[in-house]
Amino acid sequence: MPITKTDYIWMDGELVNWDDAKVHILTHSLHYGCGVFEGVRAYKTAEGAGVFRLTDHINRLFSSARMLMMEIPFSRAQLVEAVKQTVVANKIEECYIRPIVYLGYGEMGLNTLNCQVNTSIAVWPWGAYLGDEGIEKGVRVKVSSWRRHDPNAMPSAAKSTGMYINSSLAKAEALKSGYDEAVLLSQQGYVSECTGENIFVIRNDRIVTPPLASGPLAGITQDSVLTIARDLGIDVEFANLLRSDLYVAEEAFMSGTAAEVVPISSVDDRVVGDGTPGPVTRKIQDIYKAAVRGQVDRYRSWVEHAS
Repeated sequence: MPITKTDYIWMDGELVNWDDAKVHILTHSLHYGCGVFEGVRAYKTAEGAGVFRLTDHINRLFSSARMLMMEIPFSRAQLVEAVKQTVVANKIEECYIRPIVYLGYGEMGLNTLNCQVNTSIAVWPWGAYLGDEGIEKGVRVKVSSWRRHDPNAMPSAAKSTGMYINSSLAKAEALKSGYDEAVLLSQQGYVSECTGENIFVIRNDRIVTPPLASGPLAGITQDSVLTIARDLGIDVEFANLLRSDLYVAEEAFMSGTAAEVVPISSVDDRVVGDGTPGPVTRKIQDIYKAAVRGQVDRYRSWVEHAS
């Protein structure tokens, strides 16, 4: 999806013009993929732009950086305020927000310990990642031939830039094969996650999602979905899933900051349920859509206002 240009990007403590937000060709992370990032969304609320679970996202950014032995030169509170500042400066109420921490210019080679650490935050308008029709009617997915990388090869718990080559390969394969999204299996053959979303199945009135041992990123939207489900009185469970479990699920859906909550209509050409979004998926989707806009009192603490 093309990027819509805004006015300013926050770089290492300063707002710079969009066109001046540049890095050197010898920036370390460009060559070796060592960086961490977050995907965050701001939504229009009755009180202006509200950033959904901003502090939680920044906390995960710091956790990812710690796993890669990157020392972010700002505090968590400073980055929370920097996100708000960037949203306000761009006079935008609904947007996607991309904080990124990367190793900058000045060192080359595989030793990252002496590299300078840079931090940037960009915001821009971005619609539904998997399309409005996907959110409304569901998406077609396939199980990828690419496996999710082993947590002992690279820390799958970190939201790291270079690791998304894995997801990009799976995404491209799915699109070229005529599907909307891909599901990656773990090295042990269990369902792990989609290319940028957590996955859920509903069976026997229970929501099941893969455990962290199967390699998915611990999703903040995933946590929101499971909280909503529990509050609705729905049982939730972290458990290993086989690809065949996807084929016989009563309902299936995925969640992520970019994607939001998206029904799955089929997996490997096997129709899920009757091929339309099921009642549990739709109920969670509706509550989530209201919650991110500050319209559900129970979850108002999830929305942090930019001004």
